[in-house]
Amino acid sequence: MLDKSFSTRFVRFALAAGVGIALLGGCTVAREQETVGQYIDGSAVTATIKTKLASDPATSALNINVKTISAGVVQLSGFAKSEREKQRAGEVARSVRGVTQVRNNLVVRP
Repeated sequence: MLDKSFSTRFVRFALAAGVGIALLGGCTVAREQETVGQYIDGSAVTATIKTKLASDPATSALNINVKTISAGVVQLSGFAKSEREKQRAGEVARSVRGVTQVRNNLVVRP
């Protein structure tokens, strides 16, 4: 027969371990297993790019959507008024710290 204090300690340990495992599993944000930190960094990159596009006179931030997919990969979508605006939006996105690749899916529509 097991000692009652041993059983109590064992149950407490098992509960603590279960909670710890559950919390660690909850640290992923998406199916790509992006951590909370990576998600927050991606949001910061997206916000920085949107701010730079809004302040750049050669781009219209209202027509350009920005999404940080994962690990510094940024996707631009929406519409540009010219090929030059499309290129400039890509340059602006690439200039942001943390961006490793830009997928420029802007459609030129005068």
